[in-house]
Amino acid sequence: MSRPLARVDGRCPTLVVHHSSTKRATAYDLLRYPASVAAVDERTVAEHTISIVVPVYQGEHTLDTLVEEICPLTKRCRTPQGRPMRVAEVLLVHDAGPDRSDVVIRRLASTTPFIRPVWLSRNFGQHAATIAGMSSTGSEWIVTMDEDGQFDPRDIGRLLDVALADGAQLVYATATNPPPHGLLRNLGSRVAKTTAMRVLAHGNLVKFSSFRLMLGEIGRGAAAYVGPGVYLDVALNWAFGHTASCPVQFRQGSDRPSGYSFRKLLSHFWQLVVTVGPRPLRLVSLTGVVAAFAGVVVAIIVLVGKLTGHITVPGWTSLVMIVLFLGGLNLLALGIVAEYVGAAVGMAMGKPLYLITSDPITGPLHRTATDAADPSAVE
Repeated sequence: MSRPLARVDGRCPTLVVHHSSTKRATAYDLLRYPASVAAVDERTVAEHTISIVVPVYQGEHTLDTLVEEICPLTKRCRTPQGRPMRVAEVLLVHDAGPDRSDVVIRRLASTTPFIRPVWLSRNFGQHAATIAGMSSTGSEWIVTMDEDGQFDPRDIGRLLDVALADGAQLVYATATNPPPHGLLRNLGSRVAKTTAMRVLAHGNLVKFSSFRLMLGEIGRGAAAYVGPGVYLDVALNWAFGHTASCPVQFRQGSDRPSGYSFRKLLSHFWQLVVTVGPRPLRLVSLTGVVAAFAGVVVAIIVLVGKLTGHITVPGWTSLVMIVLFLGGLNLLALGIVAEYVGAAVGMAMGKPLYLITSDPITGPLHRTATDAADPSAVE
């Protein structure tokens, strides 16, 4: 069987594909040389390629360990359920933190072939850095994770198994143990996420975390639309359909202090509230409708009481009627204005009207793993 050969002419690598009755190329070749291997039967490529995006803010003392843990996954390996996978690249997005993470990233990029640095001009925050990394990926799947060692890269295989078993485009890792923070912060985080999922959102927002696996095509499309001030998980909810979760054991991480102060956490929650959309304002509008209706009913009761002589205080009847009725109308009008504001905010934040993708049946969620039964193919 003839095989594709890589040749370097001093300027750039060139892929030479010999024509034969049987053509085969790795997923890495398809990624780097799509035009040269267009004729290769993609059904023979059963390997799931993954890009890992790591937003780096204070990773001077943790990046080396993280990259060392990821390194075995850059060779062809299998998930716990036997599906072939490989990490094709790791994007370290430097978010201009206060430590010497930039020095570590440069060193890793010069010595580790699968490391790709992404440099931001200033500190934009975790979500913006993650979106920047997602837009720079090139693999079938995207995994996002923190640099502090809280997440185990070996759990990526478990996330992929859940995605393929459930047909989920987006999979969140959910902790089976309490997060490694203080009691008040854990309680506040739980209340904030529960409020977002049960009250603010429309019921299609699942329990989320920064350890995620998503289809690369949709993830890059979502990253292209997202505007400033958007809560990332809400933006992903705009673009992705079926979402699932995978229980994993979170580690304690490093001993470094958290980069989120109480003030930043409140700002983070408010960003979530604003990004979710006009539903909180619709609650105000509904309250206005109820108050206006109740105002009319009470006004009628008060008027009847005045006419029958049960209310004798001068001016009280008309005052109560005016306050109840106009108060309800004000809340109703505020709700109507809120609908227009919510529509404008949605457009400003980049909420897409639609997102075009390739035929799902040809994507990694429906791939036929032709070599899944060949253990010798795995290093």
